[in-house]
Amino acid sequence: MQHIADETLRRDEKLIVLIEDFLGARAIRKPSAHTLAAYRRDLVAIARLLTDGDLAPDDATPLPLATLPISAVTTRRLRAAFGHFAAPRAAASVYRAWSTWNSFFAFLVADGRVPGNPMSAVDKPRVPAPTPKPLRGEETPERLLEAVAEGDGRQRHPWPERDLVVLALALCAGLRLAELLELRVGSIVGRAGERRVEVIGKGGRPRSVPIEPELDAIVQRYLESRRHRFGVRSAGGESPLLVDRFAAPLRRGGLQYLVESCYRRAGIMDRVPAGAQLHALRHTFATRLAEDGASASEIMRLLGHATLTTSQNYIDVTAGQQRAAIKANRTNRSLARLAVRDSE
Repeated sequence: MQHIADETLRRDEKLIVLIEDFLGARAIRKPSAHTLAAYRRDLVAIARLLTDGDLAPDDATPLPLATLPISAVTTRRLRAAFGHFAAPRAAASVYRAWSTWNSFFAFLVADGRVPGNPMSAVDKPRVPAPTPKPLRGEETPERLLEAVAEGDGRQRHPWPERDLVVLALALCAGLRLAELLELRVGSIVGRAGERRVEVIGKGGRPRSVPIEPELDAIVQRYLESRRHRFGVRSAGGESPLLVDRFAAPLRRGGLQYLVESCYRRAGIMDRVPAGAQLHALRHTFATRLAEDGASASEIMRLLGHATLTTSQNYIDVTAGQQRAAIKANRTNRSLARLAVRDSE
């Protein structure tokens, strides 16, 4: 009897409460605030659709979100909600929401709150592997770094050492935006000549990326400029590595604006793929690794990819670009004319 009572209580648990439980459990993994906010948006967006009377089965009465029990989240309702959610959105957004709900139900099953995960019965779109979007132009990264290192007298509060270290860590260590924001001064470890940066990547996966002496010199120059601006205590081991002009931790919007302003100063806005911004620097790092012969497993370890498939994509794209470059060679076109003439 107690078992039946416990089962009834679990079925009556409110969906919105379980969502908060899931987000609290996810927070322990220390995802970025942006990632956690995306989880919440996807969960709440579908949850609100589950309360829509037009999407509910004929024999079901719509309930307010605050009182909707988990027992009301049936496969049929989920299919209807995802169908409505998908209509105005890109496949990648729908796939992300499906993955979030799949993780949510996996958490509930593991916690004994529901008997099974219904998401396998809810279709999801096929999302092609994202195409790498590096900076366009062979010398563009060098042009960018040189322009930023020189500084710009038109800036109200120039800090070229800080701007340069942001670009260098993305271009030479392949760090994501969220990873940059999470870095501490103490994340740079090891002896001179053997430095590395300790990174907490997606899903809380740690990785260690070697830092060459050239990048190490850029980091040390930035830290020295920071101590000069704000004092020695401003650069303690637990202090955020990247700060603004008031010594406050850089935030997502501030870092995005900083990178975009660097592109403008270097005059390369036309060479930045649409929608890439800072990620274009990471993609440039990965693409150059592939061009220089790095294997998919090496790229996977250095960039913190979850699967080899993502890393292999850089090698495949690079191979395709090389084939296109060879095809465009004028000498090849001459050979084609000769081949036609000899066959006549």
